[in-house]
Amino acid sequence: MARVKGAMMTRKRRKKILGLAKGYWGSKSKHFKMANQAVMKSLSYAYVGRKRKKRDFRRLWITRINAACKLNGINYSNFMHGLKLAGININRKMLSEMATHDSAAFTALVETSKNALKA
Repeated sequence: MARVKGAMMTRKRRKKILGLAKGYWGSKSKHFKMANQAVMKSLSYAYVGRKRKKRDFRRLWITRINAACKLNGINYSNFMHGLKLAGININRKMLSEMATHDSAAFTALVETSKNALKA
C-alpha cells in the first residue's frame, strides 16, 4: 500500500490556527507555534468567560434589586424572602428590569413582600 503524506492536512490545520490568530500582535499571528499557543490560551479564556458572564450578570441584577429595595425601606434578603412567602416567582433578571424601568410596579412588589413578612 502506498504511503500517505500529510502535507494537505497539516497545511489545513495550520491555516485554521493562523486564521483564528488573525489580528494578534507580532509573531503570534505569523508563526504557527506562537499562534497555536496564543489560540489555545484565548480559547480557554473564552470558555471560562462564558461561565463568568452568567455569574457577573446575576451579581449585577442582585445589586440593582438591592439598591431599589433600599429606596423602598427594605433590604434585599427580606424582600426576596417576602416574595417567596407571598408565592411570587419572578426571576432576578425581571426584578432588576422592573426596578430600573418600572419603579411603580417594583414598589407594589415591595409592599406585597412586606405584607407577607408581617403575616
